[in-house]
Amino acid sequence: MDKHPTIENLLEKMTAYTNQSNLDLVRLAYDFAEKAHAGQTRKSGEPYIIHPLSTAMILTDMRIDPIIICAALLHDVPEDTNVTLEELNKNFGPEIASIVEGITKLGKLKYRGVERYIENLRKMFIAMAEDIRVMIVKFADRIHNLMTLDALPPPKQYRIALESLEIYAPIANRLGIGEMKGMLEDLAFKYIYPKEYEATILLKETKLKDKEQLLKNVQEQAKNEIGEAGIKIIDLHGREKKMYSLYQKMQRKDNDVAKIYDLVALRIIVPTIADCYASLGVIHKIWKPLKGRIKDYIAQPKPNGYRSLHTTVFVEDGEVVEFQIRTPEMHEEAEYGVAAHWHYDEFGARLPKKEIRWVKELADIQKNILNRLSDLEEIKVDFLQSRIFVFTPKGDVIDLPEGATPIDFAYHIHTDVGDKCVGAMINDQLTSLDTELRNGDVVEIIIDKNRKGPAQDWLKFVKTNTAKSHVKNYIKNKHSKLSDFFKYIKPGK
Repeated sequence: MDKHPTIENLLEKMTAYTNQSNLDLVRLAYDFAEKAHAGQTRKSGEPYIIHPLSTAMILTDMRIDPIIICAALLHDVPEDTNVTLEELNKNFGPEIASIVEGITKLGKLKYRGVERYIENLRKMFIAMAEDIRVMIVKFADRIHNLMTLDALPPPKQYRIALESLEIYAPIANRLGIGEMKGMLEDLAFKYIYPKEYEATILLKETKLKDKEQLLKNVQEQAKNEIGEAGIKIIDLHGREKKMYSLYQKMQRKDNDVAKIYDLVALRIIVPTIADCYASLGVIHKIWKPLKGRIKDYIAQPKPNGYRSLHTTVFVEDGEVVEFQIRTPEMHEEAEYGVAAHWHYDEFGARLPKKEIRWVKELADIQKNILNRLSDLEEIKVDFLQSRIFVFTPKGDVIDLPEGATPIDFAYHIHTDVGDKCVGAMINDQLTSLDTELRNGDVVEIIIDKNRKGPAQDWLKFVKTNTAKSHVKNYIKNKHSKLSDFFKYIKPGK
């Protein structure tokens, strides 16, 4: 992004996907915001209007609805100037004013002790449930704040970066907005782990330098063979792994870069779902796939709605390359998630609205889960962690946090199933109860009706708050009954 974007830059970008009346509305919103913020500066000394304008530019790169662009331009007006929401409503109508009101409420959320912060998070989820567009603007607002963090003192830099990494990025992930999740993580990364950030940059540059020619050859061969099979390729490009994502993966793989297969993935975009599977067949005809690395997220999407085919194959000299194959619609959804509802395609039409179940459940989650949680770590695990889908033998889908075990699954089904669990079959294989479940696993719980309750050892590996609280309550009650029992036994002589 340009350091100092102008309203002309913004309108020029929007010309590619919207009409003159919308451009006029955006110009009016900018003029209104510029007048309201006149004389105000940011900590960097720049005129304040640069911030809302930059926030709007980030959203324009996503070809987002002009209504949301107007809200982005006006988002700080009620909080930082004398202009009221009523005046915004009068000038721009209830829709824009309502989004700005939601952002204004979120602007008041600060770290002021964990208890108050959790209460603030609840308010955030209510705002999201009412209008998800509020969060889309909030993400862009936060991205620009992270881009300009250098102007703030180090303790504040750290606090804002940490909140971005631990709260905002996971919410973007749950909403399927991969592009914004990646930006939030990478911008925050260097302030939270500066040494690791530098090391990751070095690693990425070194590894990519070695692979440039190889990837070019593989890309060319894939393009030719898929084309010869009569499949139209809309786009074929390389996608580098984001910095923070690479760092996390390195941590999981004991810093062994040889185990990271998707440092660069080749992304193939084809017209239809049938073309996706046909392209996968062509790739497997040319190159041998790695066992266990073929993932069908089309037949079985990720919990946040992500759909794509993934395969990792052996190419020349024993090197491995990952391919991601999807349709244009899947690509839009993968990049923009729920924001795809307000994203304009190259012909200026919005994508058809897709119901994302998680968004509809937000209000219930807020009431039923958040009100029970008293600890920020619990919220992160139960609510903000990446999710997996696993299945019961009858095909029912269970949504659990990544790293969940059969015990978590059992308690999700029913308290009795958890209490009486003695074993688990995962994909028809008998496994231990501390086995981490993977996306798409079919899980069958083996119970013993005579079992009295859970084992204390389970606390070492269960993941969900539900499972933990059931195990803890059982142990607590058991100890309390034992102490009552000993009260009535007279000490021996």
